[in-house]
Amino acid sequence: MASIGIVGGTGYTGSELLRLLSGHPHVEVRVITSRAEAGQRVADALPMLRGRTELVFADPADAPLADCDLVFFATPNGTAMAQAQALLDEGVRVVDLAADFRIKDVALWEYWYGMPHAAPALVDQAVYGLPELNRSAIEQARLVANPGCYPTAITLGLLPLLESGVIDPTRIIADGKSGVSGAGRKATTGLLMAEVGESFKAYSVAGHRHEPEIEQTLRLCTGETVSLTFVPHLVPMVRGIEATMYAPLIRTVPDLTEIVARRYRDEPCVDVMPADLPLETRSVRGSNLCRISVLEPQSKGVVVVQAVIDNLIKGAAGQAVQNMNLMLGFPELAGLDSVALAP
Repeated sequence: MASIGIVGGTGYTGSELLRLLSGHPHVEVRVITSRAEAGQRVADALPMLRGRTELVFADPADAPLADCDLVFFATPNGTAMAQAQALLDEGVRVVDLAADFRIKDVALWEYWYGMPHAAPALVDQAVYGLPELNRSAIEQARLVANPGCYPTAITLGLLPLLESGVIDPTRIIADGKSGVSGAGRKATTGLLMAEVGESFKAYSVAGHRHEPEIEQTLRLCTGETVSLTFVPHLVPMVRGIEATMYAPLIRTVPDLTEIVARRYRDEPCVDVMPADLPLETRSVRGSNLCRISVLEPQSKGVVVVQAVIDNLIKGAAGQAVQNMNLMLGFPELAGLDSVALAP
């Protein structure tokens, strides 16, 4: 059994990691940290885990993380970059669920995240953890940057059409919608259900920090300059992301769905849907799937791509476990082969 540590165990992604790993056949979580809950039984703070774990939250300052085979950072931006090097020096592999190592241009990262980068030398070493793009590199990686939730859905939706050269890479619009859990587990007035319920709003319209991550990934994968207009929205649901992308066609294609289906034919966590079936966030809730559909409405020369994921699973903890499985040589779907929750 591989020994696993989780830094930051009381947030939504940390608790989802522990939930997924509690049923994993090849790993055991040995350490889980929380400053606020240090000394408390995990099952008392997270009652859904009663009977599944006897762990106690450890203080990050003295947690034996160096004894683990792999450590997840389910922490705010800025935490992993301050601690990753020491763990790597001890031979521990690291998966960061925050954004510390996603953007290769350090100056650009500092602009969007508003702080100096504490470990710029590690940025080039980090592998971007989208298995559908970088599976072989992830298998050899010591440090993985787990992608953002919006970038996962948008990148997976657009990539096959960009690789095939059928859409204009300079005129893409991405309209993203997220449940409130995407903002994390914190007491913020604007995220209370009484504030979010019966409402719908766009945010970060002038620019969202996931935009450079998406553009970088698509550029590195296709070699094309990608220009994206990305507007996220907050919707009154707990979890889920729906991304609708629009791009002009630059050549006629008899079957857009076939292009996407062929690209993901061997991908266990991507399901390409027939264009005439509805795409709903609830169809992936609780699963590590990304479902995609694509069509050209009324043959007007504009492609519409839809992608849905669970922001806490394929958009965070599930994808992190998928990366861990690849890094440690386990079956890729170990701990992840569950059916979506419905209703």
